[in-house]
Amino acid sequence: MVLAKRLAAMVEYIPSGSIVADIGTDHAYLPIFLVETGKCPQVIATELNLGPYRSAGRMVKEFKLSDKIDLRLGDGLSALKPGEVDVLVLAGMGGNTIREILSTAPAVLDTVKKLVLQPMADPGGLRSWLAAGGWKITDEKLVEDDGRIYIVIVAEPGREDTKDLFLLELGPRLLEKKDPLLKPYLNKIANRIERVLDGLTIAKSDAVLKKKIELKEKLARIREMVDCL
Repeated sequence: MVLAKRLAAMVEYIPSGSIVADIGTDHAYLPIFLVETGKCPQVIATELNLGPYRSAGRMVKEFKLSDKIDLRLGDGLSALKPGEVDVLVLAGMGGNTIREILSTAPAVLDTVKKLVLQPMADPGGLRSWLAAGGWKITDEKLVEDDGRIYIVIVAEPGREDTKDLFLLELGPRLLEKKDPLLKPYLNKIANRIERVLDGLTIAKSDAVLKKKIELKEKLARIREMVDCL
């Protein structure tokens, strides 16, 4: 099993010997890799929809790993019991969706030692939720895969010292270690803000004017960061 770069980057943060749950496993590529390489003795793989669940089942059977990969049909963390797993992996979904999945099962979440997350959108909102909920962002990484930059966020129970919402939006650990892909990533965010500002040029309401000021200030801070890289 050869993983896509974005999934391979997540594997780096999964401790050897840990019991992992891959939430929204799709084709079960990650669980198969973890078990096949001997990194994890057991993996729970969950799927909400019947189609992907069946596809994952076929893949698990093809690799003859049904005794080590526990495939479950269920919504989010509802398929898990408290204390069953050490690590939760959630990849390929929006940050808001990840946040909703984690927040609906506090009894399960309270027994987890590590979160390895790959949000496709709204990473800032997810980081803020983690920080407010007693999770410390221990590491982050940017990964380029097929022309797109993906984010991996790793969190463990603890206190997140970063309180600045602007820094949480961009990624405090990415900024601290100056991730190799940070410059193109920040430029991408800046370009998106510029497009939003272009769309607000005609509107004249007080709310829009306030929004434009906020966005311009944010854009200036990001451009300053880029110049320092």
